[in-house]
Amino acid sequence: MAAPARTRKTASDKKSSQILTLAIDIGGTGIKAETLDESGKPVTDRHRIPTPKHATPRKVVAIIRKLARACSPFQRVSAGFPGVVKDGVIYTAANLGKGWKGFDLAAALKKKLSAPTRVTNDADIQGLGSVQGTGIELVITLGTGVGSVIFVDGHRIHLELAHHPFHKGRTYEDELGARALKKKGGKRWNRMLEEAIGDLHRMFNYDRLYIGGGNTKHIKIKLPSDVKIVSNLEGLLGGIKLWAEVERNIPPQTE
Repeated sequence: MAAPARTRKTASDKKSSQILTLAIDIGGTGIKAETLDESGKPVTDRHRIPTPKHATPRKVVAIIRKLARACSPFQRVSAGFPGVVKDGVIYTAANLGKGWKGFDLAAALKKKLSAPTRVTNDADIQGLGSVQGTGIELVITLGTGVGSVIFVDGHRIHLELAHHPFHKGRTYEDELGARALKKKGGKRWNRMLEEAIGDLHRMFNYDRLYIGGGNTKHIKIKLPSDVKIVSNLEGLLGGIKLWAEVERNIPPQTE
């Protein structure tokens, strides 16, 4: 009796056997999403919808549902949020709308998208997609606000530097946020960034500093050799690493 013929797996079969992750980046000016395979390679186009004014939980979840339809299919969801997040629950959202304090975004997205969901701070996601995993690595994001996270040998510890005193009684966000860039101009903004880099190096003695976010395009100063600009793509690729923490049995941290 002849042996049964082997069935050759096609590229589409291979893709369908992978776990696909819907990666969402919630920002003060735009909400972005795309679906990634297990290696972090995009399998859909990157879609973006502007963040509405007074972005309440209801409005943001509705936009994410619309983006999810454009990025289907997927088996799990990761989302980066611009505020303090603890176990998927939002505690601050300074650059969005009202109604976020105590809102369980992870549970809401899990219900609306019918998929397991992890939510953490957007700078943490950016960092997960950027760091090498050795030494002290600091990540800051420059967008509508200022995000921050530090990694020690790959273990992340969320920071809230944005509202920490920085220059003459003003905070990092006062001097490096989008409002400061618009109001005071690129020359002063770059001068403040140069000062901030020096302060952060003295404060954390980092091995590497990564700077992400939409306003990195306005950076004109020469950066030290241990400072690197990273693209917004890392902010989505970090969604895969967020799930990798679960696979390594790392418990959700207080972010």
